[in-house]
Amino acid sequence: MTKELLSFKEFQKLELKVGTIKSVDPVKDAKKLLKIIVDIGNEERQIVAGIAERYKPDELIGKQIVVVTNLEPAKIRGVESNGMLLAADADPEISILVPYREVPNGSKVR
Repeated sequence: MTKELLSFKEFQKLELKVGTIKSVDPVKDAKKLLKIIVDIGNEERQIVAGIAERYKPDELIGKQIVVVTNLEPAKIRGVESNGMLLAADADPEISILVPYREVPNGSKVR
C-alpha cells in the first residue's frame, strides 16, 4: 500500500529533535500507554506513547530518542501529549529510534 507522496517542502515542516528521557510513568487504566517526560534542550515535554507492552519504565530513563515536537497537543486517556516519539513497528515488536551517538538535547534531525 503506497501512501500519498509528500514534497520535500512538506517534509521540512516536521520538527524532529533529539531528547533524553527524564521520567516514565504508566498511564492509569491503560496497559499499553506510558507518560514520558523528555528533555529536548530548551524545555521538557510530556508525551504519551503506546509502548508499555514492550518497554519497562526503568529501561527507558536516560535514553536519547527522536521526538516530533511540532504536533498539535493531544489528550490520550485524559493525559496531554505534546509530541510523538519515533519507533519502528514490526508487530509484535516495537523498536524506539535512537541516535547512533549521543548528541546534545534539542539537536535537530535532518
